[in-house]
Amino acid sequence: MLIRPAHPADLEPLADLLYALWPESPREEHHRELAGKLAGRNTSTLPAIYFVAESAGHRIIGFLEAGLRSHADCCDTAHAVGYIEGWFVEESYRRQGVGHKLVTAAEEWARSLGCREMASDAYIDNGLSQRAHEALGYEPVSRSVLYRKEL
Repeated sequence: MLIRPAHPADLEPLADLLYALWPESPREEHHRELAGKLAGRNTSTLPAIYFVAESAGHRIIGFLEAGLRSHADCCDTAHAVGYIEGWFVEESYRRQGVGHKLVTAAEEWARSLGCREMASDAYIDNGLSQRAHEALGYEPVSRSVLYRKEL
């Protein structure tokens, strides 16, 4: 298995994995946003990167989207923070170290940009994601409930 930064040729399989993680958005929307990012048109002023896990058969089986944030809840505000924006491994490849290798690549990337901390989040009802984070040394630091009101 190979962990590497994504490149434009990864667009189609990567869009499929983004849709698998976030099915509430249409696949076409993931495709459109991803196409720009892989072509070097980042919509943020801060760096971001996609890492992909490629199987021995050269198939994309997982990804991790990492970004640099000026701050993150419960992190040292004196330094930028690496942030796991999205992380997904196909079910048949889970519990084989693929996710760990993706996270390690993202942490090394953040460290190379001067980060001293890496942060992430998981939905409160996503126990699988919480357990995966904690297995890699991430500790829960806060819980919140999000609210909205239509005006």
